[in-house]
Amino acid sequence: MNDAVREEYQVVLDIDDNINRLVRNLELLAFINPLNIAAERKQFYRAKYRYNPQFKYRKVRFDTYKLHRLFYSQRLKDIQDDRLRELYKDVIYTYSGLLQCIESIAQPDNKFYFNSLRFYGTPTDRMVENAKFILHYESDVQESAQFQNNISTQDAIEFFNEYKRLYSFDFDIKTSSAMSASAMVSNKDQRLILKKNHLFSQHQLNVLAHHEIGVHLVTTFNADAQPLKIFSNGFPNNVETQEGLAVYAEYMSGNLTLTRLKELAYRVIATDSLIKGNDFMETFDLIHGHYKLDRDKAFNITLRTHRGGGFTKDALYLSGLQKVYSRHQQDIGMDHILLGKCSIEYEDTVKYMEQLGLVTPMAHQSLSLQNNHNTDKRVEWILNNLK
Repeated sequence: MNDAVREEYQVVLDIDDNINRLVRNLELLAFINPLNIAAERKQFYRAKYRYNPQFKYRKVRFDTYKLHRLFYSQRLKDIQDDRLRELYKDVIYTYSGLLQCIESIAQPDNKFYFNSLRFYGTPTDRMVENAKFILHYESDVQESAQFQNNISTQDAIEFFNEYKRLYSFDFDIKTSSAMSASAMVSNKDQRLILKKNHLFSQHQLNVLAHHEIGVHLVTTFNADAQPLKIFSNGFPNNVETQEGLAVYAEYMSGNLTLTRLKELAYRVIATDSLIKGNDFMETFDLIHGHYKLDRDKAFNITLRTHRGGGFTKDALYLSGLQKVYSRHQQDIGMDHILLGKCSIEYEDTVKYMEQLGLVTPMAHQSLSLQNNHNTDKRVEWILNNLK
């Protein structure tokens, strides 16, 4: 960014920096993952699935009321550009909604659930139909060595340490037992976190390399190179786009299988079950009893959906993939949504900001998206026929 642009848009830079100081440590996943998953899983199995787990969560140790007040005290009227002023108004509403989610985790009267609905939305009928369409297909029996879960967390760390040498950025790799997923990225810490004592397959490591590093960490470090911190903290509706990109990277790298597509479909079905008022036991029974998914995978999918009191984010992976894949079909480039935690809905705004000189060129290309290595014709056919 040159000095003339900086001087002209100093008010925007100042407000962006103010908001960054307020939200840079707000990561919902750091609060939403239960601390006692292993113990509650054992209790659930002992009770023969007739027990609703009682999860415990990390305590919120900051003044949420003060934070809300500081969000809405930003002097947006001082931003002269109408489009930028509307953007930051949307940003403040979004971050305030995120804060409402964090402060209401495990609170009575379904407070978190309703905040989650406002923040992430609910599966549409079309999304549920797409999920059922995918689940109609029988997965192939995956017996090859690359699908066997025999790789320790320590060996996985070594794999990712080697893989990250393909990129010019560096990041920490840590482990945690308080996770529902096998791996996740901490955006604020620029860190890859692996589930402690988890056994990975080589295929899963390949998937995670392209999903977590090839997209989530690429966009983390691309955002870090931008003058505006909105690229790091996230545009409104960025979750659907970013998770869609990450699963699309699995497809482009040749690692997206029908089994993985069905996992995303189960997440939509579980979220729909939540929306219909079903509790943990009932959602688990639907996924394990009706759809016959094995109990550990069914438990994890149910956990992801019911944690905090009802978390609807998981429905966005499949819809995000569909939107990103649609761009692929139309040969629309991905660069502007890879500049940081961007969303398709605000891509035109990013392009406008680029014209103003507020966006710098992308620092890191995703190696996962450069060539199409998919050879699974059934996966491609399914993606082509989602509604």
